Amino acid sequence: MRGRVGTLLWRALLAALLVCGIGLLPWLTRTDPALTVLKARSAEREATPAVLATIREQLGLEAGPLRLLGNWLGGLPRGDAGRSWISGAEVMPGVLQALGASLLLMAVALTIAFLVAALVCARTLWSGGRRRGGSGSAMVAALPEFLTASVLATVVGVQLGWLPALGWYGIQWTILPGLALGLPAGALLGRLLDDLLPGAFAEPWALAAAARGIPARRIATQAVRRCLPALLPNAGLFVVGLTGGSVAVEQIFDIPGLGRTALQAAVAQDLPVLQAGTLALVLLAAVAAGVTRLAARLLIGPALRDGGLSSLHRPAPPARRTPPLLYAGVLLGVVALGLPRDPLALDTRARLQPPSWAHPFGTDALGRDVLARVGHGALDTLLLASAISAAALLIGLLLGLVPRASGPLVDTVNAIPPVLAALLVTAVLGSGGATPALAVTAVAWAPLAAHTAALLRQERATLHVAATRGLGADRWYVLRRELLPAALPPVTRHALLRLPGVALALAALGFLGLGAQPPSPEWGLLLAENQPYAERAPWAVLAPAAVLALLGALAVTAAGVSVRRQRSKKVSATTQPLSEARELAFR
Repeated sequence: MRGRVGTLLWRALLAALLVCGIGLLPWLTRTDPALTVLKARSAEREATPAVLATIREQLGLEAGPLRLLGNWLGGLPRGDAGRSWISGAEVMPGVLQALGASLLLMAVALTIAFLVAALVCARTLWSGGRRRGGSGSAMVAALPEFLTASVLATVVGVQLGWLPALGWYGIQWTILPGLALGLPAGALLGRLLDDLLPGAFAEPWALAAAARGIPARRIATQAVRRCLPALLPNAGLFVVGLTGGSVAVEQIFDIPGLGRTALQAAVAQDLPVLQAGTLALVLLAAVAAGVTRLAARLLIGPALRDGGLSSLHRPAPPARRTPPLLYAGVLLGVVALGLPRDPLALDTRARLQPPSWAHPFGTDALGRDVLARVGHGALDTLLLASAISAAALLIGLLLGLVPRASGPLVDTVNAIPPVLAALLVTAVLGSGGATPALAVTAVAWAPLAAHTAALLRQERATLHVAATRGLGADRWYVLRRELLPAALPPVTRHALLRLPGVALALAALGFLGLGAQPPSPEWGLLLAENQPYAERAPWAVLAPAAVLALLGALAVTAAGVSVRRQRSKKVSATTQPLSEARELAFR
């Protein structure tokens, strides 16, 4: 009981610090909020001292940030979140309406994600855990959301006219943005589930059920139920991420959602709207975390409390080395062909030219060679994304070891859209080339920490860990010999699976004007620059998107080889506990 109260207090403190940090945003960035509000209200009006003084008086800026923040917090118990600094309208009705639109979009995207995840795992479920998903799901997971949204809106919505592509007037308007969000999310969840299913099918209950002739469909259903508790925390993070983090998709489809509302408020420094929107995301994150933890306990049952689980950490057969070598060879070949070319050479007479011998990937809107820009942008994109992924993996593993402290922190951090994180990092550290990387790193560790904590929670409840502790093993021995070997392979695979997603997060910031700036050939900026020409010159967009998808396939297949090699060197924790216990007893 005391631990739960402490967790609630820690969660409340984190939410208060976040809201207070947003309330101090204009003063942290050393900008005049009156000038920012004036530009948002009317860009043509001259910023004279008299006009700025009138705005300061209207908003009460002379009282200082602490007084403004106190007044805003004081109105929350009455359901009053203040008035917008830009429009003057009440904040609460607008935020609730935007939250409703985002929740509807999230529900559609999550439904599509679950269907995609089922398709990714279908082969493993059909074969009883003897086969694993291919690299196609990794390519789907690497698809940029804003690029998928643009293609769906242009092709399906405009050219074919099958579904509406702009606006928000009914359930039909949710399908295309739901697909843009649900396809990569479902591919990622499906890969994580597919990684755990072989261990569930190898547990004694599954082998006994098969021996007794129980239908394979029922065994597969129970195997999914056995693996879900380790994935539910990440599913909860997806709920919040799809609600507040789908800014680019909401921009493309003109959806009045919470992410777009928060972005507009952050750019205009409309603090009452920004604070209310962030607080709504934090509360949603707390609810989602509570629901997923309760569902995980209900699925596992008393075995989690009594330490009666079996380990899902199993040795896997050696993976084929041909796919990662093939993907790496193609990727290196593209980079090698692009490096000798000039990525900045302009040729206005060759604008938006299709692929040819002179320009194998075609040219962009300024006549620059797309292959050259892809090749020169590879080093920056790959090195930066790899460094961020490594840092996120380390932070996620360390914080996943202390779930009581990191759980509320994970939920709070996940409630911050990357765009808002970039603005907060800029406010604290200033603008610069490292700002997008720091902003992405600040939020990229959260899913890995949640995954680590969920795996360790189940592994601590296994019989072999209980036996090892009963023979006198200390915490360090249990952590080093039992817990980390079970959690490190799947979390590392998860981190590698998210490597293209890290590059996409940087790309999304570039798409919204907060990432790399022209004339940089960074892959995300290439997508953002060429996205308006996707209909006229699809090759300019497909080339960087294809190399991102290729990076996703390479990351997943390489992770499969490294993880299975690591597992093959170890004996299964369920078949070896007695020998390890004897070794420990004789020490």
